[in-house]
Parts: sequence; C-alpha cells; structure tokens
Amino acid sequence: MADLRGALIGCGFFAVNQLHAWRDLPGASIVALCDRDPARLALVGDQFGIASRYADAAEMLAGEKLDFVDIATTVPSHRPLVELVARHRLPVICQKPFALSIADARAMVAACAEAGVPLMVHENFRWQSPIQAVKAEIDGGAIGKPFWARVSYRSGYDIFSGQPYLATGERFIIEDLGIHTLDIARFLFGEVRSLTARTTRVNPAIKGEDVATMLLDHAGGLTSIVDCSYATRLPVEPFPETLIEIDGAEGTLRLGQSYRMVVNGRDGLRERDLSPPLLPWATRPWHNVQESVLAIQRHWIECLRGGAEPATSGRDNVATFALVDAAYESARTGRTVDMSTI
Repeated sequence: MADLRGALIGCGFFAVNQLHAWRDLPGASIVALCDRDPARLALVGDQFGIASRYADAAEMLAGEKLDFVDIATTVPSHRPLVELVARHRLPVICQKPFALSIADARAMVAACAEAGVPLMVHENFRWQSPIQAVKAEIDGGAIGKPFWARVSYRSGYDIFSGQPYLATGERFIIEDLGIHTLDIARFLFGEVRSLTARTTRVNPAIKGEDVATMLLDHAGGLTSIVDCSYATRLPVEPFPETLIEIDGAEGTLRLGQSYRMVVNGRDGLRERDLSPPLLPWATRPWHNVQESVLAIQRHWIECLRGGAEPATSGRDNVATFALVDAAYESARTGRTVDMSTI
C-alpha cells in the first residue's frame, strides 16, 4: 500500500517534533512544507530533505497531490487554513489550541463535515504512554468505580524562552497547558456537567494567568480537581510530567513524579515504572511529549486507513475547548459554569 502523502503548514518550534515523527512512521510521509518565513522554511526543509516548499498554503494545495494536511501554525490562522483545506476535500490535522473561540471551533468541524473529510486536533497529552496506562487500569477495574481524582501539572520551568509569544497573550496557562490537563480529565473520567475555576498571575513579566485551579463535576458522579502552574518551585522539577491521583470504590491509583504509578486495589499493591521511551530524536525532559506525537500521528494513519473517526477529532475537541471557555468565564465571574450553557 502506497504511503499517504502529507503536507505540513507551519515550520516553527513544535512542528519539528511532528516532522521527526512523520519520518519515523511507516505508511505516511510529508512531501511538502509551507511557511511564510523563508529562512525557517529553508532550514526545516533542508533538515528533513523536503524539496517542495511554499510560502502560500493555497498555492501548495493547488500544486501538490496530497492525502492529508497537518496544520502546525498559531491559533489565529487555524480557522482560515482548516476551511481552505476542507474546500480541497482533504483530511486535516490541526494543532491545539484548536481555535480562538468555540464558534470558530464549531465552524471548522462543520466545514470538514460538509466536505466529508476527517478532522483531528493534535491534542497529544492523552497519548502519552503513562496516561494511556492509567486509562487501562481504570477501564480494567483495578480500583473499582472512581469517585474522586486530581490531574496536576505544577512546574517552574521557563516555557517562555522557547515560545516567547506565550508571555504576551491575555490568556496563558489554561489555553496553552490547561487545555491538555482538561482533556486528560475528560479522557479518564468522562464528560463534565459543571466547572468552577480560580486563576492568578504570579510572574509579573507575563500578561496572562500562570496558575489555575479548576473543580469539575463529571456526568458519572466523579469530582475532579484539575490544576496547573508555571510558578511552582519544587525540589525536583517535574516538567513536563502530569501527575494523577484517583480514589476508587476498591482502591487508589497514584501517578507520581518520575513516572512511578502505584495501584492499591483489588489485586493488592502494585508499583510500575511508566517512564516513556527516549526516541532517537527526542531530548529530555521533552521525551514524554515527543513520544505522544509519534503515538497520535500513528493513530491518524490508522484512522485514515480504516475509515474511523480519530479519538481527538474536531468534534471531540470542541468539548475540551468548551471547558477552557468555561474556566475563563468562571474565573472572571467567580461563579460555577453549567456546561450545558456553553
């Protein structure tokens, strides 16, 4: 079976991880690149040996024979690019955050549905192997029915040195990082009925919030706390690990620092090392995120080949995006948000 031919729009900071993963995965290859910065386009094109290079996405779509498009640009360009690709009736992956507003997110989902093409959001945190292992334990009944949980990401890592634009937006940690932890909460514990959030800004050099705490009431009866911080100085820096605590009717599960999972459940006490593999092109401490890029792109290939809807489809990600909107609304008003109103 011939490889699927893909194009990547956007050759910035994170896109290099996606290109490494595409190069490693059998069944698909990136045959064209697009970026408005000629120096960056040349640098990345040379690095990955991709000769077809464009400064204009419309020109690329008109000139190349493609099976899918991977959009790795910043948020303001997502809707026009997704709708452009949909008009060419090509399957599309879109980087997170999905959109500037939930209306834009729903419009992109509608455009791809009308065109009859798959849309996947590159929401990769749930694809990290430790998170997948936690999900398997829950689904296998290791601790019985969960009734309380915490999904936590607390760090003092300087994320701004590699992505300085993050310091300039009105919204920061919930939109950029909290969207991942909220998606993990949905993935592990199901949909959310209501959300309460509080935020603060500790770092005076940034514009948006760098600490957020969110209380989620899930439809199945479970209550979860989702918290994230880039202002927390710990003795051992956990970046970029997500820590998880779950209490169930028959036991507990804890995913702690250094990827150590402890399950105290119906089969007794078990401890596992869930350290992700270090891929040949990966670097610590980013390797858990880089591994998840490989996993989500493998999933995309499988879905295109099999005709299945991706787990992180545009339709699915609208529900995660709605939690982000609800968190900002709750933090602004001090009130709990009913998710049925978003």
